[in-house]
Amino acid sequence: MQELDPTVFVIVFIEMLGPALFWLLVAGIIVTTLAFFWVLIRDRGLYSKRFVRSEIIGLFGGAFAIGFMQYITNSGFRDIGGPIDWVLVIAIFAAGAIGTTLLAYTVWSVVGGRKPEPDAA
Repeated sequence: MQELDPTVFVIVFIEMLGPALFWLLVAGIIVTTLAFFWVLIRDRGLYSKRFVRSEIIGLFGGAFAIGFMQYITNSGFRDIGGPIDWVLVIAIFAAGAIGTTLLAYTVWSVVGGRKPEPDAA
């Protein structure tokens, strides 16, 4: 394999997850990202308190992503061998944490309403 072809990654993920789950995840990523940008434009920025709470929820999303991928691949932590395996585990955790953070912030912003006015101190 002389060059890195992105279609190989798509094919491998489709093989691992199945076509329905793969395309459902892709659609979820697109919808969550667009909704997050819509909330950013609507609120004219990030609300830090809401974002920090969403990051905490994102940690659980990262852990869930690792557990989900281990379930899908029928493996466990004992099967992690070389450094590239650890890089992949970190990447899966990061993707799950980032995705869950964006989703939590978006849902919180839509359900909770617009950015509140700052408190008068």
